[in-house]
Amino acid sequence: MPESSPETHVIDFRAAEQLLAVRDPRGAIRLLDSVITAHPENTAARLLRARAFFLAAQLRPAELEFQIVLEREPDNAFAHFALGRTLERGGRSEEALRHFRLAAALEPRPEFIEAARFAPGTGGGNRDPGRPDGDPE
Repeated sequence: MPESSPETHVIDFRAAEQLLAVRDPRGAIRLLDSVITAHPENTAARLLRARAFFLAAQLRPAELEFQIVLEREPDNAFAHFALGRTLERGGRSEEALRHFRLAAALEPRPEFIEAARFAPGTGGGNRDPGRPDGDPE
């Protein structure tokens, strides 16, 4: 196995982004594990791995990664939204609503507001947080 370096970690991170884009979350997780082991402070890698865990239906690891991101970046609206989706998918709607509302308050994007139930006739939904723009595709 080739020796890891900062350059190979960047390559692995970019490759993981591509794997996630083509819906291979498990492949992305494998690449990101080594990046995070070498750079545990890298919030971008943790956020990407959290998304990959979510898309792989590994809700507990996704929740833990989103929480780590939020400990470091409490004003990260997408991380709140994605954690809300993770909790919602796990049947924890009340906890999810808190994070949806924080996301909407931090960044009033339509999908965040809808999930937060601030707009009339909304009730969340069952979309995944596949991308920071809220669009799963």
